Amino acid sequence: MSVKVLFIGGTGTISSAIVEHLSEIPKWEVYVLNRGNRLENLPSGVHQLTADIHDHSSLAKCLEGQSFDVVCDFIGFVPSDLEPVCSLLKGRVGQFVYISSASAYQKPPRTWLITEETPLENPYWEYSRNKIACEEYLMRLFREEGFPVTIVRPSHTYCERSVPVGIHGAKGSWQVLKRMLEGKPVIVHGDGSSLWTMTDSRDFAKAFVGLLGNPSAIGQAFHITSDESNTWNRIYETIASCLSREYGREVKFIPCYVPSSIVAAFGPVNGYDMTGNLLGDKANSVVFDNSKVKAAVPSFHASISLEDGFARTIHNVVTSLDLQREDPDFDLWCDRLVAAMDGVKGSLGLPS
Repeated sequence: MSVKVLFIGGTGTISSAIVEHLSEIPKWEVYVLNRGNRLENLPSGVHQLTADIHDHSSLAKCLEGQSFDVVCDFIGFVPSDLEPVCSLLKGRVGQFVYISSASAYQKPPRTWLITEETPLENPYWEYSRNKIACEEYLMRLFREEGFPVTIVRPSHTYCERSVPVGIHGAKGSWQVLKRMLEGKPVIVHGDGSSLWTMTDSRDFAKAFVGLLGNPSAIGQAFHITSDESNTWNRIYETIASCLSREYGREVKFIPCYVPSSIVAAFGPVNGYDMTGNLLGDKANSVVFDNSKVKAAVPSFHASISLEDGFARTIHNVVTSLDLQREDPDFDLWCDRLVAAMDGVKGSLGLPS
């Protein structure tokens, strides 16, 4: 008997790996609902539904007569995004999985280890506060109406299309790699010694799929991350090492360390929110306890190391011109910040 699952979104960094994973398992009948963008990334056999999630009549027409065992929403950012979807799906879905964010956890954290019981509180980032509001809306539906909600909180999850870094501009991370290739300093928040967790989307997919149709997941929230935490210095050193192998020459990581508060004050660049992304997320050392998701999905183990995951992603990016989005505005912003920090060091009599 097949299991019918709908992905609202379905072609993003996280969802693409999940859709691909499920498409290889015969029992899953996979549907993807979006505006019809990036259809070339969908595996064969996946059913495409086309609608504008913000157009209630378009959405209602698309879902008319449809029911699903599982619906996964990857693009709900505020409660008003979820309200029409949930209204249309009441009585027609066995499980509604909402993708929230681990950035919703308390910032700054009061303890070093993050569990699902860590308070949800982020005064620095509106994106995170909106995710919290979405979670509260859905859990209220669960408590008051029995709507079958499961909440999943990813942290910094990456795929083969973009190299994850701490600070980048509105066009993504390629300009950071380009600075490394050109021997230019890379802006690193703090002194690069804080801990961070990167999760390959293929590892994330393994745990996520185990929650689908899982009765123990209803009414619960889970984060899914790797168990491997690294300093930002090691993360950037790994990028430099992978670039060296790809280009057949030594590529050095030259850091320009800047306090996160100064980076935030120096931004944003073309609307990219440095304050939220740093003070509301990456500036904090976090280590995740994945005991809860492992109890729900005993087979789950994040097996892809930082080195192996980055090697795959960096090879794909450096061999795909369409993924190399140059960002001269961000590059100039970095140069200005490096010069400002050199000026501060000079005024203190320190080497630049």
